[in-house]
Amino acid sequence: MAARDARGRLDPYWWFVAPILLIVVFLYLLPLGNVLLLSVTDPDLGFGNYERLATAAGPVRVLLTTLRICAITTVFAVGLGFVVAYAMANAGERHQKLLLVAVLVPLWISVLVRAFSWLILLRDQGLVNQWLMAVGITDEPLPLVRNELGVIIGMVHYLIPYAVLPIFAVMKGIDPRVLAASRSLGAGASTTFLRVYLPLTLPGAFAATVIVFVFALGFYVTPAILGGGRVVMLAESVSVAILQTVRWGFGAAQSVVLLLLTLALIGIMARTVGLKKGLG
Repeated sequence: MAARDARGRLDPYWWFVAPILLIVVFLYLLPLGNVLLLSVTDPDLGFGNYERLATAAGPVRVLLTTLRICAITTVFAVGLGFVVAYAMANAGERHQKLLLVAVLVPLWISVLVRAFSWLILLRDQGLVNQWLMAVGITDEPLPLVRNELGVIIGMVHYLIPYAVLPIFAVMKGIDPRVLAASRSLGAGASTTFLRVYLPLTLPGAFAATVIVFVFALGFYVTPAILGGGRVVMLAESVSVAILQTVRWGFGAAQSVVLLLLTLALIGIMARTVGLKKGLG
């Protein structure tokens, strides 16, 4: 929608969204500006908080842990999401609807409920360890929670739907005649998939990668519950800095880093895939 009409007047439809824009400015952008200000003024004026964030061992470890967990989670979520999206795109109409419901239903369940459910399943006396010992795979419970493995399992489960949807949207837009043309020219099923179908799905896979990584950066509840205090990610570190150690400036600096990482990834997606295609 153009902001102004042919005569240079403001489009009247903008007045409908003006109240929302004012709310965004006052309830989002102004607090965000305050966070930026706090990061360079508390406790002292300057970039001391950012220097500590880049040089102190603890904050650097938290940042590296966050990036490592987000990267691993993204790989598994997008990989599994690709498989689910492929099944949905090639299933019959009835099965496609059932699969879509199966993907969407977990989104309606609280992240807190899901994290506690995984804690019950993966604990030493949980169903997973009981089954592993019953079939003789292990003689003692495996450490599946209160570590990075438990955090990654919980995050992958939560983020798979966010990987499925953009990939599925791209797969549904692929013209089947292109695949038929490839087969008619003598290419086998595997060659058609690897050299025709897979490249056409890459924009969706890339968009899913960015979306999942951005969501993973802000995870707080799942690492706090399944990590058991032993796995601290950036969002939890911000909470500790502001609510427990009362270092507002340092927490604000961590928040700014988190925001910049998110904006950078969204900017990459906008310039490569496009926001409209990437967000479905």
